[in-house]
Amino acid sequence: MEFDGIITVDNLIFFAGLAIFACWVRKTSLGRKSLADSVPRRNNMPLYLPFVPLFIWFGTATLIALIAQVLFSNLQDWQNDFLDNFILGISEIAGIAVILFLARIHFARGLKGFGLNIKTIARDFFAAFANLLAVWPLIVSAMGLTVYFGELFWGREYEMQQHQQLKLITEHSQLLSRMLIVFVAVIIVPSLEEMLFRGLFQTTIRSYIEAFRSLLVPQNEAVEKRTADRNSAWPAIVISSGLFTITHSNAGHWPALFVLGVCMGYSYEKSGSLFRPIFIHSIFNAISVIATLNQ
Repeated sequence: MEFDGIITVDNLIFFAGLAIFACWVRKTSLGRKSLADSVPRRNNMPLYLPFVPLFIWFGTATLIALIAQVLFSNLQDWQNDFLDNFILGISEIAGIAVILFLARIHFARGLKGFGLNIKTIARDFFAAFANLLAVWPLIVSAMGLTVYFGELFWGREYEMQQHQQLKLITEHSQLLSRMLIVFVAVIIVPSLEEMLFRGLFQTTIRSYIEAFRSLLVPQNEAVEKRTADRNSAWPAIVISSGLFTITHSNAGHWPALFVLGVCMGYSYEKSGSLFRPIFIHSIFNAISVIATLNQ
C-alpha cells in the first residue's frame, strides 16, 4: 500500500514506533529509570535449573528423531519435513510441561509468581503490540546494518538467509504441513522460549546478581539494597537475551534477535507477566509468516 508513491505503510509503522521509542527514552532518562519499579520475582531456583528443561527439550527431540528415522525411512520430502516439525512440537511441549512443573515448585506463588496469571492476558495482549511497535525501528535497523556489513565484507551477493521454518512454508504447498509449521512457530515456540529464557534464565540470573550484590551492601542499608535489586534487572535482561540469541543457528539473524530479546526481557520485568513477552514473540513470528506467504 502506498500513498502518492512516497509514503508507504511500512514507513508509517516505522516512524510511529520511532516516536513511541523516543518518548520512552525521554521519559525514562535514556532508560535508566525504566525499571525503577521492577520487583524481583521471589524464587529458590539453583543456578543449574534452567538447563534441565533445555536439555530435556533437545534430548527429547533427538531421541524421537532417531526412532522416526528407523520407523519411517521412505517418506517424501514434505512428509519428512512434516515429521520433523511434529517431533519438534512434541519435544517443545515436553519442555513446556517441565518448565511449568519446576515453576510451581520453585517460585513463590507458583505459576502466578512465575508470571502466568490468566487475569492479565487481555491487557498483556494489547500491550504486546505497543511494545513491539516501539522496538520495531530498532529491529529493522539491526537487519539493515547486518545486510550493510554483510555486503561490505562478503560482497553484493550477500543476503540474509531465510529462517528454516519460513523456507519450508515456501517450499511445500501442502495445507497440513503449513498448518503445523505455523502452529509450532506462532504458538509453541514463543511459549517455550519465553518460559525458558525469560521465565527461568532471566529470573535465575537476576537472583544471583542480587545475591552477589547483597554481599557488598551492608544489611542495614535497606535503601541501597533496594536500588541494587532494581539495577540487577538490566544485566539479567542482556545476558538472557544473549543466550536466547545464540541458540538460533543463523548468525545473520543475531543482531535483530538480540534487540527483540531485550524488548521481551524488558516487558517481562516491567509488567511482571510472562504472557507479555510470549505475545510479543508470537506476534513477531506471525508477522514473519504472513510476510513470507505474501511474497
